Amino acid sequence: MTDSPSLRIPLDPKEQPILDKLLDLRTRLELLKQDRSTYVKSQDVVALYNQVIEQVEVVNALRMTKRHEQNRVDTVLDDCFQLISLSYLTIGKNHEAPAIYSAVSTMKRLLDHLKEATFYSPKDLESIGARLEDCQRYCERGKESYSPQLLTLLEARIDVCRKTLSELELNLSHLTPDLTPKYDKLVSILRSLSACNTRSKFPNAEVDDFLEQLKELHEELKPYGIVAYESTGTKEEKLAEMAEKLRLTIDHPEPAPEAKKLVETLLQRCFIWVVTIKGKQGRIAFPFKDTYDKLLDIKNKLEKLSLTQAWSLRETDLYSYQRQLDRIDESRVDGNFLDVLGRPADLYEQRTLLYLLRKSYATIFYLIISSEPVSEALLPIYNQLTTLRKCLLEVKKAGGVSSPRELYPYSMKLNSIDNMRVDGKFMVGSDIPDGQGSVTQLLEDCFELVYDLRTEVEESSSAGKSGDGDSESGDVPLK
Repeated sequence: MTDSPSLRIPLDPKEQPILDKLLDLRTRLELLKQDRSTYVKSQDVVALYNQVIEQVEVVNALRMTKRHEQNRVDTVLDDCFQLISLSYLTIGKNHEAPAIYSAVSTMKRLLDHLKEATFYSPKDLESIGARLEDCQRYCERGKESYSPQLLTLLEARIDVCRKTLSELELNLSHLTPDLTPKYDKLVSILRSLSACNTRSKFPNAEVDDFLEQLKELHEELKPYGIVAYESTGTKEEKLAEMAEKLRLTIDHPEPAPEAKKLVETLLQRCFIWVVTIKGKQGRIAFPFKDTYDKLLDIKNKLEKLSLTQAWSLRETDLYSYQRQLDRIDESRVDGNFLDVLGRPADLYEQRTLLYLLRKSYATIFYLIISSEPVSEALLPIYNQLTTLRKCLLEVKKAGGVSSPRELYPYSMKLNSIDNMRVDGKFMVGSDIPDGQGSVTQLLEDCFELVYDLRTEVEESSSAGKSGDGDSESGDVPLK
């Protein structure tokens, strides 16, 4: 197994027993996530969490005079907390303090990358900001239940994220309401161009379409005094002019640039990137091809997971992707990807690799925040009810049913699920998995939808055929 990337410093001999115990706990957590013969049980995860916290208390006691030391104990401890966090999501304890560790770590990566990239949408910041508030709320709620050491660590990381978030918000603070939609459009185009650049076959027509959109935006922005290049001169001269403007902006960044400068800089980047990727046609320099292939494979697998998440994702599966990305991200030197000889990548390879890295972290963040607060043991039932609810809502949206008999399949399925409960609980053997409230609420919503649809059709039938004695005795009774 590979540790999280980190600088290695000599290990205090007194910490060796702690490291040995943490390595054993990490192995047990990994075996727990790999075992597909049964679902991950709450009692197993909570027991392992308690044992990790015991080791945290021991190491803190040893480091009373060296609080800032970081060695292999810390990297393995981080692995354990990541696995525990994802395991809490797997068992449906999404709103508990240990569950947010992985989300906060991923948000820290995303915020650092947004700061490095210097372009992002206000919506990016709103999403992360809202999630940080949720994490803070879960920490507050967990003060009576969870270790102060864990809560202190989480709150410190949340504070770091908030500080970076505030810096990024300041950077966009001068955007005006009329320029914000145009800035958002430019962010979207630049990301879409980078996505085109990673296709198996370079989509020239699609890139040309984005170029036309950029030209249209350029014309729309001229009344604001925003010009990416002079209208005269050759294509090469225009490109050189934009590159020089962009270089001056990057070399002399402003803490909170004016809206005009912010939009103009991004517009220039978009034009330069179109020319660059059309020239490269998706070809990556050989020294960076291996890293590119790894990142592309991770991105594609994560995107596939996002499409089938409800039915196939065990949140602990994200751990291996996180660690692979962390190793690649932390292998950079001063933000640069280096080849085997220590030479930095050219601008094209640098931006392409960073796009894949950031896109993968963003997908992990999406998968974490969209995880349902339901144990994987109840997910099959939860997913069936979610599908039933969607179907019933579509039926209602389409005008309802023409006969109560059309509701027979829905009633049958709902009653069969309802009959699975024992004393009002969905049991798996003798266990009562987490997420009972979410599943029960969904079941009741479905029953209510069927009842409303049945009532509507019966009232309509009574109004149209007063006194008609059509019998529905063959229907399954409602709850």
